Amino acid sequence: MIPLSILDLSFIRDDGTVREALLESRDQAIHAEALGYHRYWVAEHHAMPGIASAATSVVIGHLAAATQRMRIGAGGIMLPNHAPLVIAEQFGTLEALFPGRIDLGLGRAPGSDQRTMRALRRHGDHAERFPDDVQELMAYFSPYGAPNGVVATPGAGADIPVWLLGSSLFSAQLAAVLGLPFAFASHFAPQMMEQAIDIYRSSFRPSTHLASPYVMLAMNVIAADTLEEADYLATSRRLFVAGLRQGRPGRVLPPIPPGDLPWSREISQQLDTVQATSLIGTREQVADGMATFVARHAPDEVMISAPIYAPQARLHSLTLAREAWKIAGLD
Repeated sequence: MIPLSILDLSFIRDDGTVREALLESRDQAIHAEALGYHRYWVAEHHAMPGIASAATSVVIGHLAAATQRMRIGAGGIMLPNHAPLVIAEQFGTLEALFPGRIDLGLGRAPGSDQRTMRALRRHGDHAERFPDDVQELMAYFSPYGAPNGVVATPGAGADIPVWLLGSSLFSAQLAAVLGLPFAFASHFAPQMMEQAIDIYRSSFRPSTHLASPYVMLAMNVIAADTLEEADYLATSRRLFVAGLRQGRPGRVLPPIPPGDLPWSREISQQLDTVQATSLIGTREQVADGMATFVARHAPDEVMISAPIYAPQARLHSLTLAREAWKIAGLD
């Protein structure tokens, strides 16, 4: 059995509000728990008109309060934006409120542009201190306090799994050295996925946190009752990604007929190729894609994102994806 989990960016629809996006995330988490998904993560992004999860710790509390068993966490907290002690206190608080259910994934990217990073009172060199900041943060979870003499309250003694996230080789190497689980952002940057996995697995050093390597890989899944409908729903993601690539981030737009996209179908296929870990199709087609992906890369866990505009279509896609996982014999 391989766990199947969800990454949610709390997308803000073109005709929606931040409140509606966060309520939709809550409904989606409740739906996911009922379907048997293993964990549900939200991610830190700033100054993004289409993403409502900037205050990630607050959103995690919102989702954890609406669910009962499923693990809820950050995929991830962009640690260069924060003092490690603050994150230790925030997640120590979450763990105290929802014991045994909180995950902390850490990323090195700022999750924003340079201007926004300055507004966060951070500086460009903070990313260079990421390895030290990770170890400082983890030290605050020690029952006895950190070597600097500071005891995080809440935080000290909290049993919170710490993950490293990445879309390149750096975090793979660091996760291996520190003996931590590793999640690769293959849903939007698959180019270095295989190399990163190899580096992590071959360089892994067992630790008190983890005895053997643990790899989670991400993919986009857009499932519908017909291939034509799935291809139609996928246009929202294509438009969103194209806006990001052109430096014009926006809200998530409603789907349009694929032939009406403002570029050729070849460009759409290129966008899907860049995101080679996207599965678009019926339940059976998605099941085939999942089985092939798992057989090739042997992940210990898979996390899916469902960048779909309409809330009901998104929930239906998650239902079909969970069924596809079972059809593929992965459950």
